[in-house]
Amino acid sequence: MLTVYNCIVNQHDPRLVALAALICGISSFSAANLLHHVARSTDRNRLTWLMIAATSTGFGIWATHFIAMLAFTPGIPNAYDPGLSVLSLAAAVVLTAVGMSVATLRGGIDHYLVGGAILGGGIATMHFVGMQAFEVQGRIVWNPLLVAISLLAGMTLAALAMLVVLRRPSLAATLGGAALLTLAICTLHFIAMAAVSIFPDSSIEISQYTVQPTSQAFAAAAASLVILVLSGAALWIDLRFHRHKLEADRMHGLANAAVEGLIVCDGTRVISANDSIARLTGMAAGGLDGMELGDLFGERAASDMSGFGGQPREAELRNRDGTTIPVELIARSIDYCGKPHNVVAVRDIRERKKAEEEILRLAHFDPLTGLANRRSFSSRLEAEIVSMNRAGKGGYLALLLLDLDRFKEVNDLYGHGAGDAMLQKVAHCAAGVLRHGQMIARLGGDEFAIIAPNLPDPLAAGGIADAVLAAMREENRLSAGGGLVSASIGIALFPLDAEDQTSLIGHADTALYRAKTEGRDTYRYFEASMGAEARDKRVMEHELRQAIARKEFHLVYQPQKEISSGRMIGFEALVRWRHPERGDVSPSIFIPVAEDSGAIAHIGEWVLTAACEEAARWENPLTVAVNVSAVQLHNPNFSRKVHETLLKSGLAPGRLELEITETALVKDMPRALATLRQVKALGVRVAMDDFGTGYSSLSNLRAFHFDKIKIDGSFIKSVDKNGQVAAIVRAVLGLGRGLGLPVLAEGVETLGELEFLDAEACEIGQGYYLGRPGPIEAFGELTGVTTPVVRPSTAGHGDRSIAALKPRLRSV
Repeated sequence: MLTVYNCIVNQHDPRLVALAALICGISSFSAANLLHHVARSTDRNRLTWLMIAATSTGFGIWATHFIAMLAFTPGIPNAYDPGLSVLSLAAAVVLTAVGMSVATLRGGIDHYLVGGAILGGGIATMHFVGMQAFEVQGRIVWNPLLVAISLLAGMTLAALAMLVVLRRPSLAATLGGAALLTLAICTLHFIAMAAVSIFPDSSIEISQYTVQPTSQAFAAAAASLVILVLSGAALWIDLRFHRHKLEADRMHGLANAAVEGLIVCDGTRVISANDSIARLTGMAAGGLDGMELGDLFGERAASDMSGFGGQPREAELRNRDGTTIPVELIARSIDYCGKPHNVVAVRDIRERKKAEEEILRLAHFDPLTGLANRRSFSSRLEAEIVSMNRAGKGGYLALLLLDLDRFKEVNDLYGHGAGDAMLQKVAHCAAGVLRHGQMIARLGGDEFAIIAPNLPDPLAAGGIADAVLAAMREENRLSAGGGLVSASIGIALFPLDAEDQTSLIGHADTALYRAKTEGRDTYRYFEASMGAEARDKRVMEHELRQAIARKEFHLVYQPQKEISSGRMIGFEALVRWRHPERGDVSPSIFIPVAEDSGAIAHIGEWVLTAACEEAARWENPLTVAVNVSAVQLHNPNFSRKVHETLLKSGLAPGRLELEITETALVKDMPRALATLRQVKALGVRVAMDDFGTGYSSLSNLRAFHFDKIKIDGSFIKSVDKNGQVAAIVRAVLGLGRGLGLPVLAEGVETLGELEFLDAEACEIGQGYYLGRPGPIEAFGELTGVTTPVVRPSTAGHGDRSIAALKPRLRSV
């Protein structure tokens, strides 16, 4: 605009105009810098920074105006009203503060623009109030259009300056905003000055209370000095802030590289926090700044951070959602931004706590069933005994030891997974019947123990045992596929049976073994007479496990003959135990103990191997029959074991006959039959032993094609004198002929029994009358082994076959 240009060139001193522009630029740059601090400051420091920024900027605006006014040369006397001059300065400071406050109150373009417009209004207010302070000997006339343009330009440029400075803070934004603010101040001043026309009038007098331009120049110089001081202070503060920010950013970057949470504190106030602690709390890292440690960890943990002494302390970190996280705190003192601060390392220990709880649980509880383990059982039993001794009251403490019947067979037949599932069901059944204060524990394997304190009488312990067994029977009834095995329970009472833990456990164990030997699926109380018998059985179990290694077992062989001709067919291998102290132990004694203890599997393998190796040396191709236990039959590796034994011994498969009892098929018929088919595929013969004494004999014959049927000796005894027994034997012999199976009669002990069997066309016989069991050397003539031996009297009583007796029979 030409008017403005003429005003600046013709009516102003260019040197003072340049000075005014310089002061305005310095003030604007200072204002832009200080404005960043206002925007970043918290509520506590915000007002201080706002006053500093508003004072610096207001003084700058005021100084720019009056230096420019000093550059104005109207050519007639003039002066300044001091009151209005001060008022214009106050207006500049106050409205600048209001504008900056609005602009930095919240982030947003609307706040930036409105705050900047208010700042522009403050520039205009200062200018026009300052012009009212300008007294001249003449009349002042305003051009309304130029006044409006000056207001619009000043407010628009100030709003844009505020937007540039605050929207994306940077050095370029600071310089750009300072330039726009300088332009806003200068533009408003000089356009407004161009709107002024002065008409000299000598009749108008200047007030005697005015200040001469020279004095006003000193005031402007003082204001400029204030601006320079504040600007220098702002620059120093800004440089210091940037240095501290760089150090803080570097420290924050290093802190973010740490896995642990890190908090820098000034006393108990959070100055900085890394991303790890932010993730733990669920808050932004910047949102933690200014918080108190007590808000995060509680007042007790945060009361004296210096008291940590570098030692870790556990605390609870409060999350944003109100939950707490167990953490470990370690505090150190560091120099941060030139001042001593505390840095607190926050370690999440949830996994450690979980591991500690798991270790504690494993130390006191069984991982499979969740019941108390042996350690917890011992501690509880000892505590209950001490408590009852201390209390001195009546009542009884019952200890019930529970052991599953034939549990080893379950593992062998169905695998350990099925065994584990069964143990869990047993634990559930037993725990479900106990009352408050009673405890069940798993001691190991299939052994459980129940502690029942404060019972009114001994019979109450039997009630608990009855309830446990009833629960297991009900589970058996409801479960498909056989459910649970049965259990045996032994009961001992304190102080009736024992007064210390060791004795009480021993007596309960003794009662348990009595329950097992007297039918299983029952319970027994401890009795003093049980001790010797139980100890003897346990000793025998231990000795059986060592008998093979000590070579205490040996085999004897009992002949199997054709009844009609007396021809030798083969032998049945029978195991005998010659104990170094007990002497010869009857199979009826040690075989049941071996079956109960599980030693029967190893004994059966030894018998099979020894019999095959012996039969392979015979020159005559006689057969050898070996009994197979249920545990062996249901072992998935049994057929492979038979094959390996045949290969190592060199025995022809057709000479080996395996005798299987019907009860061995009951547990798991499909698996047993699959194993038998694998054995038959090798060429080995399979005989059904003790026919008629087991279960579902006829269905077993239909399910598998046996090579022979052996009638149990109990049916042969007095068969020639007992009509009912004779009818049964005739039926079995007829069944064998119908199926095309040879029948062997066991237990032939008299001539009458032999004659009956011959008359009924029974093919094969075995028993004392035909030959007693003896060492294989006693049958050297039959086996073809030429080693000279003395035949023992137990090897038989001469040729007692039907063929030798027929001439006498015909003459009768």
